[in-house]
Amino acid sequence: MSLSKLFRIFTGNVNKAAESVIDANAITILEQEQRESKEAVRKAEDSLVTIVAKRKLSEGKVTGFDKAISEYTDKAIKANEAGHEDLALECAQKVADLNEEKALEEAQLKAFKEAEEKHKSNIAVARKNITSIDRQIDLVKATDSVQKAQAATQASVVGASSKTSTALDSLNRIKAKQAEQSAKLEAQQELSDAETTTDLDQKLKAAGIGGGTTAKDQLAAILNKSKSAE
Repeated sequence: MSLSKLFRIFTGNVNKAAESVIDANAITILEQEQRESKEAVRKAEDSLVTIVAKRKLSEGKVTGFDKAISEYTDKAIKANEAGHEDLALECAQKVADLNEEKALEEAQLKAFKEAEEKHKSNIAVARKNITSIDRQIDLVKATDSVQKAQAATQASVVGASSKTSTALDSLNRIKAKQAEQSAKLEAQQELSDAETTTDLDQKLKAAGIGGGTTAKDQLAAILNKSKSAE
């Protein structure tokens, strides 16, 4: 087998092991990712506060430029009417400079407004997703608890069945041994009874009581039978 194949097998085994670890800790990992998402949203909200503050400052500057432009425009007109052309020109130049600064500030203000709107939209979507995931995590955890309970119950049932089967096997073995022992006792009793009967018959025979038919008795029976036949 080539080294490349061995490497792929090793890599595959490592990946399977990693996947097994991830699967076993999926809920814990999911909750950690959710906490990280909430922290990211919190930081985004802090950034949004900064952007809003800068947008307001920029709006204040634009308003200030508008006010100054209006004032110097009015002064330029008055200076010109009063015959002070030089002052009128200076006021006009001031207005021009203010307009340039205002244009730059307005461009900055537009960027702040766009960034603010984008951040607000992103945060709103993130909050919605987090809320949805929180609900799903609760459902996943509840389902996990139910499935673990079912697995434990199933294991108990299987274990109980196995134990019951083992107990029945033991009971059957005990019954078989008891039946075997009963048969032995009955056999011993029969043998004991037979021996006792034989001893009794021998004692009766010795006393001339009972016992088998004697030759004399047998001959008498034969002669009686012969006479009857005649």
